[in-house]
Amino acid sequence: MLRKTSGIVISYIKYRETSIIVRIFTRDMGLKTYLVNGVRSARSKTKMAHFQPLTLLDLVVYDRETASINRISEAKLARAFQRIPFDFYRSGIGMFMGEILGKVVVDNYQNEQLFDYFFESILELDGPTFQPGLFILRFLIRTSRYLGFEPEDAGEFYLQLPVDPDSRWQGEKTQFLNRLLEDSESVAASLPGHLKRRLTDDWILFYKIHIDGFGDIKSLAVLRTLVG
Repeated sequence: MLRKTSGIVISYIKYRETSIIVRIFTRDMGLKTYLVNGVRSARSKTKMAHFQPLTLLDLVVYDRETASINRISEAKLARAFQRIPFDFYRSGIGMFMGEILGKVVVDNYQNEQLFDYFFESILELDGPTFQPGLFILRFLIRTSRYLGFEPEDAGEFYLQLPVDPDSRWQGEKTQFLNRLLEDSESVAASLPGHLKRRLTDDWILFYKIHIDGFGDIKSLAVLRTLVG
């Protein structure tokens, strides 16, 4: 049957000479895999740009619950990016977000609230008022909320991590994380870069604890290279 939905592209692989197999997180059906025939051909009406990671799409798709791979009847841009493709920092953060999304959703996993949060976060990343400061940390915190394992406070967070409570930076990390969990907008100006990096690493470890097979985030090293 044909269904209309919104989608966020996660990734694609080349298939044969001119086709691709693309993974898309849809709002109504969760993570789905689609075969797109001929899209890499110069004569294709559908552009390959539509299937780059994090692209926001309006879709009409064939949906058979028993099929592992379905087909797309129509794909249009829900929003055309204005800044992400032309800004190394934004595109680096986009790589990071896409890698996280690819690790936290599985086939047929549906979570409309998570989808809406990702959709709005991508628009924020592309928007004119984007503030890079603590974007990644707040993104990790809020994503954990929609996945159901956001900690109540820094104490609960660090009880789950194999860290030394007496380490040099633990007191400062706990203080700043509590403020972040309270959504305090005043943190950005006062959080030193080295604490930001340490807190980000702690959150990646937190995700590894809560999500089986989460693994390493390769784009994080790339992103840190871009920002120095």
